[in-house]
Amino acid sequence: MYLPLHPTDNKMKLYLCLVLMLFGAAAGQLCIQVPGWLKQIDAGAGQVYGVNDYNGIYRLIANNNWVAVPGSLIHVSVGPFGLWGANSGYSIYKMQDGNWVNVAGALKQVDAGGIGQLVGVNQFNNIYCLNQDAILSKSGNLIFNLVEGSLKYYSCGLYGCWGVNSNNDIFKRLKVSPRNCKGSEWKQVKGKLVMVEVGTDGSVYGLNKEGQIFRRQGISASNPIGTVWTRINIVGTFKHLSFDEGILWLINTDGNIFRCGMH
Repeated sequence: MYLPLHPTDNKMKLYLCLVLMLFGAAAGQLCIQVPGWLKQIDAGAGQVYGVNDYNGIYRLIANNNWVAVPGSLIHVSVGPFGLWGANSGYSIYKMQDGNWVNVAGALKQVDAGGIGQLVGVNQFNNIYCLNQDAILSKSGNLIFNLVEGSLKYYSCGLYGCWGVNSNNDIFKRLKVSPRNCKGSEWKQVKGKLVMVEVGTDGSVYGLNKEGQIFRRQGISASNPIGTVWTRINIVGTFKHLSFDEGILWLINTDGNIFRCGMH
């Protein structure tokens, strides 16, 4: 099953796709357009999910095909601890035994990519998290931990959690662990981004307000904050991204989907 294509001019779309492929290849990335259109995408644990403008949920299968997943979400996330999402009423759901189970609480964005923690933010930009024992519980009555601060987007991976606030300032949360998802304190990182996504392997990518792509360099276990942001020279203006297993997934402002192999 394919997602319906976005109603834009096909010739112009083909031209932009070819330009993207050529420019990406010249910059060291091979990008291809994936059929369909989405407003949000998330890759983790070898899986890719997304939601479209009608809040329909889709999962990527073989040959770049999408299959519909029952339910309605504004944001979906997949990672080492399963599939989670939030709907238009900010209700939280987790996939359990093939069914969506409502979890107590309210979030507008959720991230399941952390190593032993689930995080998210609500409609008031309050920050919440679950420790590993709560994530593994089959109960829907989970108690989220409130994290100090205010963020509009929050994401975790191998070397911790990153977020951006309403001013597009970037922050790294220190000393986050499976037993202490709240961490200890915030460390502001130089730069401005509208969203930041952390891969399960610890890679950190983000978008600025112009829709340009950036990657954090120098991240390691000994230096989890890394060193500098570098621009990824892929032509286009993008509104969402996700990274997993060497593939950068992109959604441009028209909702078109791209997968780029990062070298």
